[in-house]
Amino acid sequence: MAVVGAGRMGRGIAHSFAYGGYDVTLIDLKARSEQETAQAREDAQAELARTIGLMQTFGLIDAAQQERILARISYVARAQAEAALGQAGVVFEGVPEKVELKEEALKFIGDHVRDECLIASTTSTIDVNTLAGFSKLPERFLNAHWLNPAFLIPLVEVSPGEITTEQSTRRLEEILESVGKVPVVCAASPGYIVPRIQALAMNEAARLVEEGVASAEDVDKAIRVGFGVRYAVLGLVEFIDWGGGDILYYASRYLTGALGNERYASPEVVTRKMEAGDIGVKTGKGFYDFTDVDVEAYQRETLQKFVDLLKHLKLLPPPAG
Repeated sequence: MAVVGAGRMGRGIAHSFAYGGYDVTLIDLKARSEQETAQAREDAQAELARTIGLMQTFGLIDAAQQERILARISYVARAQAEAALGQAGVVFEGVPEKVELKEEALKFIGDHVRDECLIASTTSTIDVNTLAGFSKLPERFLNAHWLNPAFLIPLVEVSPGEITTEQSTRRLEEILESVGKVPVVCAASPGYIVPRIQALAMNEAARLVEEGVASAEDVDKAIRVGFGVRYAVLGLVEFIDWGGGDILYYASRYLTGALGNERYASPEVVTRKMEAGDIGVKTGKGFYDFTDVDVEAYQRETLQKFVDLLKHLKLLPPPAG
């Protein structure tokens, strides 16, 4: 395993794979003086020691395991990069979010890896097909968007390009799953899944404060104990079906009119499902098909997850008396 780019994201990815049992080479391609290289190595090793040390602090590993995990990570500068890339089966590119830097890094990687190597960029903004044009192995190239902190957040959004093979996509999913990550596959689209939804939610939260609807503290409290808890158990689309697409349809129409803004309008898919009567659990079909689902068992299991999470967060009140 090789990670090109020794910044925060690269270190987080190195942590994840070393923790999962892989030998990882952290590669810094930036041209540096001998003194600068030594300092960059020291900084990277210090941060990795700190984040892996946190896992011991949290009681997840012991001191001996911490040392073994750290020992799986090696740091190399540009002078040793060619040899390190030649040994890698998988390379993650994690240089800063500038097209010219990505282009330089991907061309360098392509010049020195084996033909069977899998290459993934960790870009959060640049289209996968643009980056695939810089790779000599576009059929084995795709984006893998990690969320910070990469060593803790399970999700990785995988975006294959137009000519990425299905085998390459599945191979990356399997590799990510082998270290406990949860990959989701999405088409090449600005914002992937989480950043696109997150941008809307964060802007709306800031707008509530700006309009004087609630204080920043109360907005955040509402998110932590309401929004966050709910969607840690039920996905957003799943919740439409759980409560009923009709509720979303009518709520969206009301908010659009009351607040005078089209940003609250439902997409066409909600209207179509409303007209077809496919509004979720209560009709047997919505975005999901509940025809062969034991709905009572599904609802009971979901509520049990809520109870378990609320207990863990100390948000479940005790019974009176």
